Amino acid sequence: MKKSKEFLKSDWESIVNTDRSKGVPKPPVEKPYDKNKKIIPLPKIDEFKEITKTNLFDLILNRRSRRKYTNKPLSLKELSFLLWATQGVKKYVKDKEVVFRTVPSAGACHPFETYLIVFNVDGLEKGIYRYLSIEHKLILIKEGDFSKQTIEATLGQQFVGHSAVVFIWAAIPYRTEWKYTHESYKAIALDAGHICQNLYLASEALNCGTCAVAAYDQEKMDLLIGLDGQEEFVVYLAPVGKIQTPGNSF
Repeated sequence: MKKSKEFLKSDWESIVNTDRSKGVPKPPVEKPYDKNKKIIPLPKIDEFKEITKTNLFDLILNRRSRRKYTNKPLSLKELSFLLWATQGVKKYVKDKEVVFRTVPSAGACHPFETYLIVFNVDGLEKGIYRYLSIEHKLILIKEGDFSKQTIEATLGQQFVGHSAVVFIWAAIPYRTEWKYTHESYKAIALDAGHICQNLYLASEALNCGTCAVAAYDQEKMDLLIGLDGQEEFVVYLAPVGKIQTPGNSF
């Protein structure tokens, strides 16, 4: 098993005896959920065409980490767009458990689940949610204002708890391990970067700001979201909020 910086180096030729090659069934692309819990449908993706700030050159040029947000709430349509841009499903082949998303992933394994800590989104109660990407819906995990706990879990970073919503990406490593064994961890780290960059660009398109955060207390963050910390755990997070910038949004 690779240690320290060695895991960043390629060693794909050593991949042997994978669960895939042994005929072990592929893990599901999405965690099961309790259908008796509160489910919130999100605006359909064909409504996103209303976005007018779509010059890719400008989005890339203006992209930067932003830590100051206004008190203006995000709309549910804006949140829906950000979720679709980061983990939206373009095609789901159910019988093969294969999903194609708006971001790349090694071997189309897509090891992440998206959780939200909602502080200020029109139409949503404050609380913790999970994105049901195949259905393009949200499921309420627990209600409440978790701003204090969020700041504490992110080592006192105040701006995280003062955003409109915090995107949290938790890895289920076995989705990638099933196919790539020990090389999975480099791939999972790269996949997280693809997702977060899409959040940056999509946020710019809505006159929102975001800032990637990798500094957090692992145990506290996993506990806050309700993860076991072993088979699923937080890898990356990013708050999003409205910023004082003129432009177009919806």
